[in-house]
Amino acid sequence: MSNAVLSETNVLSVQDIKTIGVIGGGQMGNGIAQVAAASAGLNVIIHDMSADALGRAEKTIEKSLAKFVEKEKITASDKEKALAHIHFEQDFNALNNADVVVEAIVESEAVKIDVFKKLDALLKPEAILASNTSSISITRLAAATKRPSQVIGMHFMNPVPLMKLVEIIRGAQTSDTTYQTINALSQNMGKTTVVARDFPGFISNRILMPLLNEAMFAVYEGIGSPEDIDTVMKLGMNHPMGPLTLADFIGLDTCLSVINVLYEGFNDARFRPCPLLKQYVDAGYLGRKSGRGFFVYD
Repeated sequence: MSNAVLSETNVLSVQDIKTIGVIGGGQMGNGIAQVAAASAGLNVIIHDMSADALGRAEKTIEKSLAKFVEKEKITASDKEKALAHIHFEQDFNALNNADVVVEAIVESEAVKIDVFKKLDALLKPEAILASNTSSISITRLAAATKRPSQVIGMHFMNPVPLMKLVEIIRGAQTSDTTYQTINALSQNMGKTTVVARDFPGFISNRILMPLLNEAMFAVYEGIGSPEDIDTVMKLGMNHPMGPLTLADFIGLDTCLSVINVLYEGFNDARFRPCPLLKQYVDAGYLGRKSGRGFFVYD
């Protein structure tokens, strides 16, 4: 049977999922790997082409789990068990037995489509492909595969081990069974789920990114300093983190990518990216990860 005519009865249920693959050893990828192993007890294969990225991911996961032990949220035995479930692989083919693969790489549609095509050719016919994209069309990602009914958005929030939400995005082709399986899997990871239609930015970034962009315009137009703008939103609006600090935390390059998706997707001037944001990205001021964004970091 070809993937294109795969029947709904052959799509995996949550009880069938034993191994999850994660593509990308960055901040989101290692967080997803951690909760899949620690909360859902799954075997996890985290793939990245960079040995350095995998090394950093392993150290980050171990440090994060150690903090949970310190806070008595898990035991030392739980920590060791979770670490034993996570495997770090540079070889893409190591994902071949995964039941679900979550892609958590750069926010580029072309790069994601290339990965989805490779996964489609590698994985067993019943496997599910998920993307952690924060804005890119699930429908278009699915159309690049021969299993479009088994492609879905699984948008985790950062930092993944602490944030309770997963935004599930159904593409035009996503089957009910695929949705039900991924919804149950997310809950097994200790997450609360919401469902979003496949529109640019979905729910979360359709609301968040214009807020961050407007804060950037306030800096650009000299209305207030980054410190004062963040203070207004924290003390005046009771936000736990100022919008510019949050933008730096997300990564200004990621913010620009998402805002561009909104701007191009809706063809609406209200989503026009702030020129200062574009300039900062051009200069390599990407936020926390580069040591400088709207603020300077050690």
